[in-house]
Amino acid sequence: MSGSTNLPTIRSRELGQGLRAAIRGAGLGVRELAHKLGWTHPFVSHVLNGKRSFSDEDLLSLLLVCGVDRDERARLLTLSRESGVRGWLQHYPSGTPEQPSTLIEHEDKATDIVDVQWAVLPKLLHTEGYARALLSQGTSASGAVEALVEARLGRQAVFTRSPPPRTVFFVHEPAIRASIGGVDVMCDQVHHLLKMSIRRNLELRIIPSSAGHAAQAGSFALMESTEFGPVVYLEGAVSVAFLEEPDQITAYRRVLSALDKSALNGTESQELTTVLAGELSRRASPEMSPMDP
Repeated sequence: MSGSTNLPTIRSRELGQGLRAAIRGAGLGVRELAHKLGWTHPFVSHVLNGKRSFSDEDLLSLLLVCGVDRDERARLLTLSRESGVRGWLQHYPSGTPEQPSTLIEHEDKATDIVDVQWAVLPKLLHTEGYARALLSQGTSASGAVEALVEARLGRQAVFTRSPPPRTVFFVHEPAIRASIGGVDVMCDQVHHLLKMSIRRNLELRIIPSSAGHAAQAGSFALMESTEFGPVVYLEGAVSVAFLEEPDQITAYRRVLSALDKSALNGTESQELTTVLAGELSRRASPEMSPMDP
C-alpha cells in the first residue's frame, strides 16, 4: 500500500463512488475486500471516502478482484492519478446529460444549496409541464423528451430526503414572467413555486428586473456539505464545471452577497409570486385548478 492522506477533492470523491459501485457489483463487503487484498479496513475506508490516494498497482489489484471491465478500469485509473487536482471541467460532446452523476452525488449529500438562475427557473423547482416545454425545444423525439423529463423530476427527490438540504433559489423576475409552454403551463408552474416557497427549508428570492446588471456573473449553484468543502457548479450546453479553489468560492460568495442585497426578501418574493399566480389563473383554461399554496 502507498499514498498519502489528503482533503477530498471532487475527483477523489468520484473515484470513491466508482470503487463502491465496483465492490457492490462484485458482491463483496469492504472488510471482505480488504482481507482478500491483505489491506487494513481503515485504509480501504479512507480511499472510498476520497481521503487517501494509492498506487496504480494497488488500484488495479482492487479492480481485478472486483471484475471491473477495461473501460471502467481506465476511467478509475485516470481519476486516481488526478485525485489531487481541484476543480473539474467535464465535456459531453453530444450535450450535457440531464443528470450528471457528479452533480447528483453532490446534491444528495449537500446540506446547503444556493441556486442562481437568470433565464429559466431552477431545475429543482420545475413542474412536469414546464420541464417538457423546455426540453422539447432541444429535440423532436418524444421518447427522448419523456426520458429527460423523468430524469429532471427525479432530481427533486432531494427535497424528500431526511433531513432535506437548506435551499435558497435566486430567480430573475423575467424568468417567472416568461411564457414557457403557454399560459396553462406557466400557471401550474408559478403555483408550484408558491407552494414550494412556504417549505421550512426552502427560500425563494426574486431578483427584480431592475437588478439585471448582476447577471454578468451568470447562473450557478453553490453546494456545501459536512462531507466536502464548498463547490460551485456551472452548466453549459456541452460541458459542466465544478469549482472548488478557495479564491473561486470567495468570488461567488461575493456575488451571492450582492444578490442578497438586491433581491426581494422571502416574504416580498412570496407576495409577488402570489400576484403573478393570480394573474395567470385568470388567464388560464377553465379546467385548470392550480394547487393552493
